[in-house]
Amino acid sequence: MVMRAHFYEGYAMEQVTFPIRTLAALGIRDLLLTNSAGGINQKFRPGDFMVLTDHINGVGVNPLRGPAEPGRARFVNMTQVYDAGLSALLLHAGKGANLKLRHGVYLAVSGPSYETPAEIRAFARLGADAVGMSTVPEAMVARQCGLRVAAVSCITNRAAAQGRSPLSHAEVLETAERVKGLAVEMLKKFMRLYGETDKARRRWGTTAP
Repeated sequence: MVMRAHFYEGYAMEQVTFPIRTLAALGIRDLLLTNSAGGINQKFRPGDFMVLTDHINGVGVNPLRGPAEPGRARFVNMTQVYDAGLSALLLHAGKGANLKLRHGVYLAVSGPSYETPAEIRAFARLGADAVGMSTVPEAMVARQCGLRVAAVSCITNRAAAQGRSPLSHAEVLETAERVKGLAVEMLKKFMRLYGETDKARRRWGTTAP
C-alpha cells in the first residue's frame, strides 16, 4: 500500500503521481486505487462502495501534460481506464464480504472545498455517480505506464443538496470509521482472489484474469 499526496494539499501533479511511476519502474503490473467519495447517484447511501467503471477528469489539469518519458505514449488511449477483469475480482470480493458493491462513474475535482449544489446537478447531467478529490490523475498515469487499473470508492456522504444535513468533513470521517472493517475484509478477499488468479495466469501463460 502506498500513501498518496493530494493535489488539494498543494502538491504538484508530478508529486501526486510520482508513486505510480515509481511502482511501474519497479515492475508492478496491476494497480488497485481506493478513495472516499460523495454520492451523486440517488440510489447511493453513505457506507456503500462503488467500483469505478469510468471517470471524468474535472481537476482542471491533465497529469500527462508536458514531455513524455522515453518509451511512454504521448497521447494515451483512455477508452477503458479501469480493467474489466480486475473490476470483476473486486465485485466477487465484495460479494464474499457480504457487501453489495455498486458500480459507476467517478468525477474528480481539485478540492479542497466541497461542491456546490449547482455543480452536483451539472455533474449528474454529465453522468457522474460519485465525486471525489483523487484517483483520476493516478489512474491516467498508470495507464500511460501500461498498468492495469481497478478502483473502488467508499461513499462517505451524500453530495451537496443530496442529503438532509449540511456537508461536513466530520461525516466523512465517521462513515469511513464505521465501514473500515468491511473495506478491509473486501480488500483481503480481493488480494486472495488476485493471488489465485495470478498464479493460474502464470501457470497457463495467459493474460486474462
